[in-house]
Amino acid sequence: MTRRLALASLAALSCATAAVQAQEINFGVIATDSASTQRERWEPFFRDMEKKTGLKIRSFYAPDYAGVIEAMRFNKVQVAWFGNKSAMEAVDRASGEIFAQVMYADGTFGYHALLIAHKDSPYNNLDDVLKNAKNINFSIGDPNSTSGFLVPTFYVFAKNGVDHRTAFKSIRNASHGANLQAVLARQVDVATNNTEDFGKLQSSKPELASQLKVLWKSPLIPSDPFVWRTDLDPAVKAKLKNFVLGYAKTDPEEKKILGVIYNYGGFRDSNNDQLIPIRQLELFKSRAKVQGDDKLSAEEKAKALAEIDGKLNALSGR
Repeated sequence: MTRRLALASLAALSCATAAVQAQEINFGVIATDSASTQRERWEPFFRDMEKKTGLKIRSFYAPDYAGVIEAMRFNKVQVAWFGNKSAMEAVDRASGEIFAQVMYADGTFGYHALLIAHKDSPYNNLDDVLKNAKNINFSIGDPNSTSGFLVPTFYVFAKNGVDHRTAFKSIRNASHGANLQAVLARQVDVATNNTEDFGKLQSSKPELASQLKVLWKSPLIPSDPFVWRTDLDPAVKAKLKNFVLGYAKTDPEEKKILGVIYNYGGFRDSNNDQLIPIRQLELFKSRAKVQGDDKLSAEEKAKALAEIDGKLNALSGR
C-alpha cells in the first residue's frame, strides 16, 4: 500500500470512528435510590433504546442529583431522567431542554410528596410534626429533589413559617430509598418521600410498607421529564424522541420494563413549560422567606417582593 493510500485509509477510519463516537449517548439517572437499584431498574429500558435506535447508550448513575446536572453541564451526559426541580437546574445551568414526560400505568401524569413515619410513631399528622419538631430526627431529600425537598420545604415549612434547617432535633439529607430504610429501621422519626417510591414498596414488599404511615400528602406534582442537551445532533434527537414516545404503546414486555422502573406506563411529548409550576413554587418559597426576614428594611423588603412578584406575573402570563 502506498503512503498516500495508507494516509487516506487512516483518514477514512478516523472519520468512521468519529461517526460511531457521535452515535454514543450517555444517559443520566438521578439518585432517587442506590446506583445498584437504579441500574437494575433502568438497564432493560436502555438496552431496548439501544436496539431500536441504533445508538450506543451508556448509562450514568451519580451518587446525587447534582452529579447528573453537572455531567450534563459539561456534556458528559447528553440525555437524562430528572425530577422537575433537577430538570429546572439542568435547563437553567446545563443547556438542558425537556422533550418528554413520563406517564404512569393508570394514565396519569402526576405524583405526590409525602411525610412518612413508622406505624408505631406517636406522630400522626403534620400538626404533630410541627408541634414536636425539637424531639424529631428528620430526614429530608436531596436539595435538587422536587418531592423530597422543594415541595415539602414550601408546603410544609415556608407556608408555616418554619425554618427546617433549625426546627428539628437533627436533620439530614438522603435519597427516597434511603429515607424509607431509615424510617423502617427507626434511625429517623420522620422523613420525606413520594408516592412513586412508597407505592413501589407497597407493590414489591407490602409487609414492609405496612410498617409505615403517611403523615402528610402534597398537592399533585407534574410527573418526571426526560431532558436532552439543546446542542444534541437533531438526527439523534429524532431517534430518541421517536423511541421514547412510541415505547410501551402496545408491547406488553415494554410495559413490564416500565413497570419495574416506577409503575410507568409510557411517555408523552413535553417541553420546558412543564417547569412553570415548579418555578412558581421556588418563587413562592423565596417570597415567604423575604416576608419573614426581620433583618431587611421596609424598603429592601418591598424591592425584593416586587422583583419576585414580577417574575411570578411573567410566569402566569406564559
